[in-house]
Amino acid sequence: MKKSTAGIITLVIIFTILIIGGLPFFESVWSFPGNFELLKNFPSKETPIGSIPLMLVLLLGTGIFITFKLFIPQIRYFWHGIKVTAGIYDDPDDEGDLNHFKALSTAISATVGIGNIAGVATAIYYGGPGALFWMWITGIFGTSLKFAEVSLAHKYRNILPDGSAAGGPMYTIEKGLGTNWKWLAILFASFAVLCSFATGNAIQAFTLSDQIYSEATQILGTTSTLTFKHHIIGGFYLSLQQLINGIVIASIVGAVIIGGIKRIGNVTGILSPFMAIFYVLASLAIIVYNYEALLPSFGLILEYAFNPPAEIAGVGGGTFLVVMNTILWGVKRGLYSNESGQGSAPIAHSTAKTKYGVREGSVALLEPYIDTITICTLTGLVIITTGSWYHTEFYKLRIDPNFTGELYNASILTSIAFKKGLSWLFAYGDKIVTISVLLFSVSTMISWSYYGDRASHYLFGEKAILPYKWFFVLFVFIGAIAELEAIWAFGDAALGFMTAPNLLSIILLSGVLRKDVKDYFAMKHVPFKDLKKKNE
Repeated sequence: MKKSTAGIITLVIIFTILIIGGLPFFESVWSFPGNFELLKNFPSKETPIGSIPLMLVLLLGTGIFITFKLFIPQIRYFWHGIKVTAGIYDDPDDEGDLNHFKALSTAISATVGIGNIAGVATAIYYGGPGALFWMWITGIFGTSLKFAEVSLAHKYRNILPDGSAAGGPMYTIEKGLGTNWKWLAILFASFAVLCSFATGNAIQAFTLSDQIYSEATQILGTTSTLTFKHHIIGGFYLSLQQLINGIVIASIVGAVIIGGIKRIGNVTGILSPFMAIFYVLASLAIIVYNYEALLPSFGLILEYAFNPPAEIAGVGGGTFLVVMNTILWGVKRGLYSNESGQGSAPIAHSTAKTKYGVREGSVALLEPYIDTITICTLTGLVIITTGSWYHTEFYKLRIDPNFTGELYNASILTSIAFKKGLSWLFAYGDKIVTISVLLFSVSTMISWSYYGDRASHYLFGEKAILPYKWFFVLFVFIGAIAELEAIWAFGDAALGFMTAPNLLSIILLSGVLRKDVKDYFAMKHVPFKDLKKKNE
């Protein structure tokens, strides 16, 4: 069967299942096999090991496996990664499109974004402060996954006739595992297309639209013509403001990826790093101002990571299930934030100019340190040290059922925390989050359109690119008008689907990777300028 035919059949089946299954099916991806009553309480209700999600085991298990298989690469090769990123080994004549620094910047532009702002807040909203600890764990073990997947993707990339590079897990699977595994490569590419519509697109559009709507309600209230939410169907409500948001955001993204207007993309690409720096500085200012709450906040994170309140006000489930809930939210949001093991970053890193896949892998392992360990931690600490985490479902259900304050989720919770945390300096701290959401979401959507573009090209060739881009823009609009729970559940499901085949390929090729790592670090690494002098 032709690759394109198999791709069409796979995508049709996936979309049919998603449409029929709806929200319950999305949520089951991260609860399987615990969503089956037969397995849920195995071996007992007190210790229901059967409720541990398979995706959780697969993700953390693969990260731990690779960490020990490669002898803790996230520590041993950290400094080498910094030196490579600095460009001291760059050879401009090597095959590829980008130098190491630009390849890293491209990948980071897709990872640093909504996950760092809304994702952390959502994890704390449902899982409590302890979820931040499990985001760290995902980041630490995710570092070795990032190293592995990028090293392999670069090794098995294709150099096209025009000299450009094409790579990613679909090429890793097809070339590394052989033609008998081509079905898995097609499956991954199909899931990557789906994930680009959800994780890299609809969630970004939703968060941006939700943030704009929140700003509008502060000025107009919730009963004006623009902001009043009309009941459409079931539990779905929609305002004219959200509709306008969807049209405008979709038009901007469409102008860049379809219309070829590079100016907007270039602007966000330049401004996003500066916005990230400004966001970090603002976070540090809040944390320093609330320094007395810093140590208690770390204490709270560690305590609730392993011993969150299990039952209060009739909310039961036992300690085991409550801890599992905290772990699950931390891992899901950690994966969404740094994309380790997901298979997206290897598509960008495959374009790097170097002969050695392991060299680019050492650059990629820096990403979770920047994204999850640093930026996500700062967001979490701002929410906790300012006391804004009281406005969460976790706090109301698990700690104080008499709490009468408003509950805030996603970027709105982070906005409240920044406004409160910077009130000693000025009254508009929440605007930092609004601007960050604007720049990060647009830059992430543009980057993710490239990932989906490459997956579509792998499946169907050049002719599929334009139709893919139109569908991408459509999902921008859908995301902007959707409901929070539905769009995040869809994104999580897509994330799980895309991650599973990539993790399987990493496990199966771990022996090859280990040999490559051993051979690479047995070499003497000489800076390019010294090599050039020696050859002159």
